[in-house]
Amino acid sequence: MKSRTQKILGGSAVALLALLVSLFLFHQAPAPESPRSATPASASARPREERPSAPTPTAAAVPGADEPAPAIPPLLADPDKDLDQLAAYMRERFGAKLKEPYIQIKMLEDLMRFFQKRNPDHWEEELLAFLKKAFPEMYDELAATLRNRVDYEKWVRDNDSYLRGLSDKERRAAMWDARNRLFGKEAAERIWASEMKNQAVSDTLVSLDAKQGAPLQEKLSTYKQRLHEIYGEQTEAYLERHRQEAMNRFLDLSSVQQELTAMAPQERTQNLRSIRKEMGLDEEALKRWDTLDQTRDARWEAGARYMAEREALAKQLSGSELEAKLQKVRERYFGTEAEVVAQEEAGGFFRFERPRQWGRN
Repeated sequence: MKSRTQKILGGSAVALLALLVSLFLFHQAPAPESPRSATPASASARPREERPSAPTPTAAAVPGADEPAPAIPPLLADPDKDLDQLAAYMRERFGAKLKEPYIQIKMLEDLMRFFQKRNPDHWEEELLAFLKKAFPEMYDELAATLRNRVDYEKWVRDNDSYLRGLSDKERRAAMWDARNRLFGKEAAERIWASEMKNQAVSDTLVSLDAKQGAPLQEKLSTYKQRLHEIYGEQTEAYLERHRQEAMNRFLDLSSVQQELTAMAPQERTQNLRSIRKEMGLDEEALKRWDTLDQTRDARWEAGARYMAEREALAKQLSGSELEAKLQKVRERYFGTEAEVVAQEEAGGFFRFERPRQWGRN
């Protein structure tokens, strides 16, 4: 029986080390409520053309739900000793911060993943036993938070289809109702503080996009002001981590794109530079963006000429004769990228029929 218990409690040194490293990295990274001071390095980061991927409605509903779980470990020779070491480390890293609900959730999620891999059938009992030994003075509070976390995850899972059928506003209201009911309003707002701020930014952008007749610079000024209102003294730290995303979200507004489209090329270039400068990019980064804009403009101009020539050829030729001619035209316009363009067109995708998104493609 003792041997069986040791096997059940067994984990791997690799998994334990992975957990300790992940916890260390988490505490080195800024928490949503108190990010570390920003350095100017990211303000000169290279331009990136990728759009940030958006989470599904329910993926972000549970804190940490999109984080990878540790690998399943082999057995340890002395699991009790290793758990003692883990407990000492956890007390050292979390002990002074565990009154903060967000920190409680993050610690419990790391431990949930760890114990779920160690003992999938009885992980919760093992985790509760660990908490009682590691944090006896806070055991009742941590155990209650764990139950709420598990119950909330089950609620999200059980109501996934229902939530997906709601409008964005209705879905947010339903999720906040569940959070407030399980965690209490104050704790829920602290746990999901980052989501609340992000939603406030989204609401701001929707409002700005709906403003008829407001000039671009006025919208940009209002956007910056709202970021400062939402993030307060942490605004610069937030922008250091999310400057590209914050800039892209503003540029993606249809009203901003419409105004940029209506501008003469030189005026548009000046306004794009102004937006980036106002969002905190330094001179070195601004020059790189200027170069990228010129490259993009040249690419789209070549694309427009290619599409016109392609259309004219399609009226005269067909089949293999048309394709042979188009291959030469592609090579003339796109050089080494000609084969990629040909493959795209064979799949029905014509890149230069997409709308031009100024500052984005």
